[in-house]
Amino acid sequence: MGSMARTTGSHSGITGPKIRTAALELFAKHGFAAVSMRQIASEVGVQAGALYNYTPDKQSLLFDLMQSHMTELLAALSDEDAAQPLEMLEQFVRFHIAFHHERPEAVFIAYMELRNLTPENFALIEDLRGQYENRLQNILIAGQASGAWTVKDAKIATFAVIAMLTGVNTWFRSEGRLSLSEVQDQYWQMVRSAVGG
Repeated sequence: MGSMARTTGSHSGITGPKIRTAALELFAKHGFAAVSMRQIASEVGVQAGALYNYTPDKQSLLFDLMQSHMTELLAALSDEDAAQPLEMLEQFVRFHIAFHHERPEAVFIAYMELRNLTPENFALIEDLRGQYENRLQNILIAGQASGAWTVKDAKIATFAVIAMLTGVNTWFRSEGRLSLSEVQDQYWQMVRSAVGG
């Protein structure tokens, strides 16, 4: 009986989170197309067949990683509508940089692997991305209405600001010359200038 308990115990560590972490790291390092379920299983330390207890296929794993990244992003974004547009925009800028800095692999996959989603999964992720973009666009529209800034097209400004902020992930390193808060300060000044605030 004791040996059976040990066998059961050895499998209790094969959890969804372990598989997702391994998939995230491998997809970010080698690209979704190059990674096999066998490689993911090997990274976790199980037979490939064991993965199918947790996910039907590699596509589902990719979608799950992207969807959870976007839902966490939306859930973490503050909903303070009472603040002035300028304060709301500053809050968004600082939040976006900090949130994405903590999740470089998830961010990389979110941008680089969209093309590998099925059309149905792509549409679902696009919808979540749209919800996030709308939060920023609504701040920019509120600022237009109140005269806080001079930006003419809120939709174009939304895409420009998000691209600018997400770009921090491509170059910023914690051990570099600037601290995260210094980067946030500088990017906030640049965004503020860009919208004419």
